[in-house]
Amino acid sequence: MAEKITMSPSGVLQVPDNPIIPFIEGDGTGVDIWPAAKLVLDAAAKKHGKTIEWKEVLAGQKAFDETGDWLPEQTVIDFREHLIGIKGPLTTPIGGGFRSLNVALRQILDLYVCLRPVRWFEGVPSPVKHPELVDMVIFRENTEDVYAGLEVEAGTEKAEQMRSYLHDNYGWDIKEMSGIGIKPISKSGSDRLIRAAIKYALDHKRASVTMMHKGNIQKFTEGAFMKWGYQLVRDEFADVAVSWDDCGGKPEDKLLVKDAIADIIFQQVLTRPSEFDVIASTNLNGDYLSDALAAQVGGIGIAPGANINYVTGHGIFEATHGTAPKYAGLDKVNPGSVLLSGVLMFEHLGWQGAADDIIRALEATIADKVVTYDFARQMEGATEVKCSEFASAIVDRL
Repeated sequence: MAEKITMSPSGVLQVPDNPIIPFIEGDGTGVDIWPAAKLVLDAAAKKHGKTIEWKEVLAGQKAFDETGDWLPEQTVIDFREHLIGIKGPLTTPIGGGFRSLNVALRQILDLYVCLRPVRWFEGVPSPVKHPELVDMVIFRENTEDVYAGLEVEAGTEKAEQMRSYLHDNYGWDIKEMSGIGIKPISKSGSDRLIRAAIKYALDHKRASVTMMHKGNIQKFTEGAFMKWGYQLVRDEFADVAVSWDDCGGKPEDKLLVKDAIADIIFQQVLTRPSEFDVIASTNLNGDYLSDALAAQVGGIGIAPGANINYVTGHGIFEATHGTAPKYAGLDKVNPGSVLLSGVLMFEHLGWQGAADDIIRALEATIADKVVTYDFARQMEGATEVKCSEFASAIVDRL
C-alpha cells in the first residue's frame, strides 16, 4: 500500500519505498512529455525496488476546463499534504487572476529556492566551444525581488498617488505616466537562500559559492544581499567556509564564498565557466542566468528545475520551458526537462541509484544519436525519434 512522504521532527524527509507523489501533467506539450518522463522514472524506480503511486492534481488549462479554476484549492492542499510533487509546463492565464501559475505555487507554498543545475551531456549540440566546462548549480531566490508583483500601472490613480508620495517624502522625481514597482529584498529571505546554497555546496563537495548581484547600483537591495551573505558565512559557517576577503582567494580546505556583479557573470560564464560552481542569486538575475546557461548546454528543453522549501520539506520539481502548444499532441518534443527534473526529485528523495541510472541511460541514448527533432537537426547521422520513442530508448539502456 502506498504511503505519504513525511518530515521528521529533526527536519529530515522520511521517504517510503512506495510513496504517493502528486503530479500535474502540464498544458500544451505536457500531454506528450509527462507520459514519456513517467515511463523512464517508473522503470528506474522499479529497478531499485521502488514504486510510485502517481496522484494527478490539476492546474492550468486542464484545471480551468474541468473546474473553472486555474489553480484549484485541492491542488494546493495535495501538494502541501504530500510534500513532494512534479509538474509539466503551465499556461499563464490571461485575465485569470494570476500573473503566473508557477509563481503562484511558489509563493503559496513558500518554495523559496529555485534550484537549477546546468551541465552538459556528451553529444548534445551546443553553441559554445567547451560546453563540458559548464557544470553549475543556480540557487535563485523565489519569493522576493520584482517577482513579488508589487507594482502599479502607469496613469492610474494609485500610480499618481505613489508618485506624489515619493516626491513629497523622498524627493524622488518620477516622470508622469510611469509604471512603478517595488523591489523587496529582505535579510531573512537572503539568508535562507544563501544558507541553502552553502549547505548544498558542502553536501555535494563543491568548491565555491558565488553570490550574484547588481549591488554596485542597487546598493540597498542587491548590495545588501551580498553583505548579508558574507555575514552569514562568518556567523554560521566559519568552521567550514570562508569569504574571499577573509582568505585572499585561498580557502585551503574550506568552501570559498565569493561574489560577482551580474553583468560580469554573464560575460565570464562564457569565457571562464570553470570558475563558477554554485551560484546564489536574487530572483530576476537567477531567472536570466539559468536560461542563458541552459543555452550553452543545449537549451531549456533539457534544463531541469525544482522549487524547494528546505525547512518545511515541500518541493515541486518542474519542466523549465513553456507549453509550446503548436506541438501539443504531436509526440515530437524533447521530454528531457521534465525527465531531468524527475532525476532531481529522485536525488532529493535519496534515490541516488535510480537517478544515476537515468543519467547514464540518457547519456548512452544521446551518444547513440537516438534523439528528438531538436537535437537531430543539429547532429550528423542522428536517428530522429518521437518523444515516446526517445523515452523507450532510454528505458532500453537503463
